[in-house]
Parts: sequence; C-alpha cells; structure tokens
Amino acid sequence: MVTVFETSAPRLIAIGETMALITPAHAEALATARDVRLLIGGAESNVAIHAAHLGIPTAWVSAVGDDALGVRVRDEVARHGVDVGWVVDDPTAPTGVYFKDPGHGVLYYRRGSAASAMGPAIVADVPLEQADLVHVSGITPALSPSCAALIDTVFDRVGAGSGVVSFDVNHRAALWAPEAAGPAAPTLLALARRADLVFVGLDEAEGLWGTVDADAVRALIPSPQLLVVKDGDVGATEFHRTDGADVRTFAPAIKTEVVEAVGAGDAFAAGYLAAHLQGAEAAERLAAGHRRAHLVLQSTGDLLPD
Repeated sequence: MVTVFETSAPRLIAIGETMALITPAHAEALATARDVRLLIGGAESNVAIHAAHLGIPTAWVSAVGDDALGVRVRDEVARHGVDVGWVVDDPTAPTGVYFKDPGHGVLYYRRGSAASAMGPAIVADVPLEQADLVHVSGITPALSPSCAALIDTVFDRVGAGSGVVSFDVNHRAALWAPEAAGPAAPTLLALARRADLVFVGLDEAEGLWGTVDADAVRALIPSPQLLVVKDGDVGATEFHRTDGADVRTFAPAIKTEVVEAVGAGDAFAAGYLAAHLQGAEAAERLAAGHRRAHLVLQSTGDLLPD
C-alpha cells in the first residue's frame, strides 16, 4: 500500500532502508544489558529526521514489511515531521531488525527484508526532479541488485534536472555479499564520482581506496562540486569547486564523551545538508554537522532523545 502525502514537494528526499532497532537502554554491552529499548534506525531516514528537526521539509522513501515493526518504523519517522507518503508496505517480506552493542558495533538481521526488494519502481511516482536535494547512501546498492538499479535510476533522474544528489559512501563491509552489485570499492567510487555532493569518512576511504588524507580523497573523487571528508574526532574538510578551482575548508570536531558512535555520521550529514539548503557558508555547514553529531554521540540511539 502506498499513501501519498498531499503537500508540495519536499526540499530533501532521502531513500533507503530503515529497520527496527534494539539497543541497551544504558551504555553497556548487549550481552549483559538488562534493559533495552525498541527504536528505529536507518541512515537515510536518520538524515531526513534530523533535517526535519532543523527546519527542512523532508520525505523518506522506502519499503517496510506489512507487520507491526513496519507500522512502528513508518509511524516513528512520521512522528518527527517527515513525509512518509511514498513508503510501501510489502506483505511478502519482513521489516529488517538490527541490534546495537555499544562499543562493539551492530548486529544486522536484514537479509530478505522488504527494503532489500526495492527497485526503480518504488520511485516511479516520487517527484525526485522537484526536490532541491535527494540523499542516498552506499548501503542501498549493497542490499540487492534491484536496490543497485534503484540507485542508478535516482542518479539518472536527478542528474537530468537541476537538483542535487547527495551521496554518503557509508561502506558496510558485512553487506557486500557476492550476490550484491559488484565489489564494494569500485562500485562506491563510481557512485561517488556521479554525485553532486559526497560524504566519506577518511578511515573508510583509506580502507576502500587506499587514500591517506583528505587531499588524496579529493584527487580520487574530483567531480562532485562538494566533497566532505570526515576524520572522526579530528574534524572535517570540505572541498568546494568554484569557478573551476577548489576552495578547501576545515572545521575541527567538538570534543565529546562518546557513548555510541553509530548514527553520528548521519547526524553530521543532516546538519551539514540543512545548513547548505539554508544558504550557509562552508565553515558554518561543517560546524552545523559537528553540532548535530556531537549530540548523537552522547546517546545509545541514532536520534536525539525526546
């Protein structure tokens, strides 16, 4: 079932899987935690939610199972002011689930999920060309060949107009099974080179492509007008191509006592994108990203506590 949200087109459209999230209520290991919380989490919906909180009209496009977890995921995203009118309920596949294990990463149970069956048809009625910015990540093409085809369609449609494709590399090694859309490194590099705006962590760029600093990443990915290279608790560097030349801007990270790092990259991207859409200059775009990430780093969830 698809319910269309009858408003003007959102400024930011994010496309990708969101799952039910089970996480310890406190900063303790999953193996010993007594109290847990049932939340939601997904890179692209995280960006949409944070951006909505920051005043940007947003929409999230995805598929969930026709089950209780799917209802919970869709309703929770909507509760944050995000348009969920293009979310599909799939009666043939379940909603994905993942667990956070603070200090030890995450455990995914998403194989065969409703979102992994997405393809180009899911965006057939979505006004991608009317949005100022469409945000996707490198997670989606790793889910299935049909999801990889979906991302190609998004790049083609947005690229034919005046909108911006924002791409977060978001390399998840565990997702790149043999049946996925080719090896991770060349696939993600090709997508980054097609995007208008790219986010990549310096550590993941080094693991994927062997680049050792932000300038090497830019040399490898010269085509996007905006490239943001994040270096953990050090800071982030923006390369902005203007009149054929790059302007390089660095902003230090905010010193933070980290509870859980997962989700902070999405928060950074949302803070940056909201500032970008609001016309902020480079230093403020980066600072806005750091401010949002700083808040999420202090929580066991992907989003800010109520």
